[in-house]
Amino acid sequence: MTKKHFYETFHPEHYDLFIDVNRENKTIKGTSTITGVAQEKTVLIHQKYMKISSVTCDGSDVPFTVDDKNEAIEINLGKTGQVTLKIAYEAPLTDTMMGIYPSYYQVNGVKKEIIGTQFETTAARQAFPCVDEPEAKATFSLALKYDEHEGETTIANMPEIKVENGVHYFEKTVRMSSYLIAFGFGDLQSKMTETKDGVKVGVFATKAHKAKELDFALDIAKRAIEFYEDFYQTKYPLPHSWQLALPDFSAGAMENWGLVTYREAAILIDPDNSTVEQKAYVATVITHELAHQWFGDLVTMKWWDDLWLNESFANMMMYLSVDAMEPDWHIWDNMFQISEVPAALNRDATDGVQPVHVQVEDPADIDSIFDSSIVYAKGARMLVMVRTLLGDDALRKGLKYYFEQHSYSNATGDDLWNALSTATDLDIGKIMHTWLDQPGYPVVSAKVVENGHLILSQKQFFVGEGKDIGRTWAIPLNANFDAPQIMSEKKVDLGSYQELRAKAGHALRLNVGNDSHFIVKYDDTLMTDIMNELNELKPVDHLQLLQDLGFLADSKQISYAEIVPLLPKFADSRSNIVIKSLFGSARKLRKFVEPGSAAEKNLKDLFDKLSQKQLVRLGFQVKAGENIEDTQIRPNEVSASLYAENPATIKALHELFTKNEADLHGLSADIRAYVLMNEVKHFGSHDLQVKLVGEYQTAVDPAYKNDLLAAITDTENAAELNEIIANFKNANLIKPQDLTSWYYNVLLNRKGEQAAWNWIRDEWSWLEKTVGGDMEFTSYIKVIANVFHTPERLAEFKAFFEPKINQPGLGREIQMDTKVIATKVDLIREEKDAVNEAVAKVIK
Repeated sequence: MTKKHFYETFHPEHYDLFIDVNRENKTIKGTSTITGVAQEKTVLIHQKYMKISSVTCDGSDVPFTVDDKNEAIEINLGKTGQVTLKIAYEAPLTDTMMGIYPSYYQVNGVKKEIIGTQFETTAARQAFPCVDEPEAKATFSLALKYDEHEGETTIANMPEIKVENGVHYFEKTVRMSSYLIAFGFGDLQSKMTETKDGVKVGVFATKAHKAKELDFALDIAKRAIEFYEDFYQTKYPLPHSWQLALPDFSAGAMENWGLVTYREAAILIDPDNSTVEQKAYVATVITHELAHQWFGDLVTMKWWDDLWLNESFANMMMYLSVDAMEPDWHIWDNMFQISEVPAALNRDATDGVQPVHVQVEDPADIDSIFDSSIVYAKGARMLVMVRTLLGDDALRKGLKYYFEQHSYSNATGDDLWNALSTATDLDIGKIMHTWLDQPGYPVVSAKVVENGHLILSQKQFFVGEGKDIGRTWAIPLNANFDAPQIMSEKKVDLGSYQELRAKAGHALRLNVGNDSHFIVKYDDTLMTDIMNELNELKPVDHLQLLQDLGFLADSKQISYAEIVPLLPKFADSRSNIVIKSLFGSARKLRKFVEPGSAAEKNLKDLFDKLSQKQLVRLGFQVKAGENIEDTQIRPNEVSASLYAENPATIKALHELFTKNEADLHGLSADIRAYVLMNEVKHFGSHDLQVKLVGEYQTAVDPAYKNDLLAAITDTENAAELNEIIANFKNANLIKPQDLTSWYYNVLLNRKGEQAAWNWIRDEWSWLEKTVGGDMEFTSYIKVIANVFHTPERLAEFKAFFEPKINQPGLGREIQMDTKVIATKVDLIREEKDAVNEAVAKVIK
């Protein structure tokens, strides 16, 4: 049932906000003065956790009721039409990383805090009474007061115009949605520049960081705004673009208009010791958020069911922009194809998954639709398909029209398709509705039948049990031979295979470039032909073969035992994406072996065989003049060799540790994590653990902290693992934003799995209270499902989580992850012996 949207009762036009934050007492108080049009005599305004002291309409007191369950103030105006409401309120300053909240950090051992905001999806109502819905766009004038100390910096969406009696006044915003309001204050440092069109660009961070850590983000932000202005053919509409690094932040970043907020790891980088992957990650987060300044902020989805309209587009644009700015990084291959594509295919193959476009009303359910694998990764892949069909010129033309029609307003998915259709003869909407409104995706089977014809057929692809209800998709085939551009039928006969093959002059393949959201199952004739031409294929084709075979094996359409003998064929590749795909496929075999068994020893020997030659070629340290591919390949080979327990690798990494013991941060960032993990695993001691934990507490480089986390949790000492778990609730050591990573790493550690599983069952209510309002909360359930793969664990998972299935925001995740574990249990039972025999044969 659709709940009544508050916008139906009241259309806000302008807010005058006075917000007074007291850090000492952890309180907020203020007034929200809203001018707008009452559509009904009783209007609904959002509030959450607030005490409302008075409500006036046009200067006179009016009766009101606070409804905490529905997060509402019900105000009886007795009239409709133009009114000015003034609401006085008080609220707590919370530690939930939602609303207005403190972020904690240390400088020289002294604990400090800065204040920031996070209002998406429905937390603006925790900061000030408002109609907290995307469609309720208005202008905002902010007046901000706080217990200010000398030298502190105050920033917001718009430039500051004056400070009077300790109150900071900011310019009136453009027309925008409530969830995009932001401000921050505290003891901050900054670096500034300007775009060629005069937009001021700044990066802000706490003084715990070195000034040089802000430089990379500043450069990327400036160039990104210039790129988007050109690509969208629409000017950036605000005077400035501030980027603020917050020490505590639940998501990666947030696209507040003019003041983007980030987790520190997503924006700050050590320019002297960082990997291409780290730079690419930071660059894509910044370009994602800045893409939103147009797609999401200037034009906003009408309701949360069209969230993909914001996120899918920003996800595609971040790759497109970074590729234009840093072409040597080959970002489409090295990041999109390696991480986004398999994430989307994996999640989307489980029956019960949400479609990209999903109906949603409850605030808890709104948060739960931020499924990175669907709304971000799959959605981006949908738009990559559109881009491939249209070409960039038509795409830009259509987008220009879209912005012209909907600037400072709201839009639906169909508005985008209609705009893009002005630039092409294709019915883009008709094609895309088959992808956005339906969950899942097809497997296209290609086979040569008895009469010699090549037949293509599509059917929904499932990993695990799935109910086939006859869905079909409009599939961009991207074939390298004569075939339709779009396949909408269940089955199509393409005629004589021999004639098609002779005319093409090469093996026949579908989804060339791996840009369309489907996988391909070739029959033996076609697959043999492809494998005979393996050396002539591009790296992305190798990646795609390994990827599709892996998914077919997960669904038991082929056996993993068939993939094992193919792996050595890819081991000598000089392509990072092929090597990553190779070891991604090899890692999937680990679930088939028991710890300490002969089968595990064989698998380690296979990893050794796959990695040894490359490590001899590359060595353990970056060489002068080394190409980017080799620098990216090395950590994959080192990781594989470590799993294999190769004595030469263990020794070499130990020597690197010993040589750099006085400055572990100075270890080369590309293999630093493996040096530290190797030391903990093979040369560990309690003193080393204490040293690494101490380093973690004082380190400010986010990449170094991640490496230390990986090493600390790699210990096999039960007492040390229990000590780590005992610190899960210690926010001075493990910030709530980082707890998922700590938890997942201990759970992944076979010696820590049981203790971690016990902890989450014992502390679930504490966890819900601490981070339960966070859109990342369901990731705790997801990571457990990533690890569990035995019948016993499946039974325990169901016993604990099934009673929570009706909780808003949790139900779909619990159902999905139960299937994920059950599917693995089933696969291992059926495949284990065949897979382990295949591994034993390959290593002989």
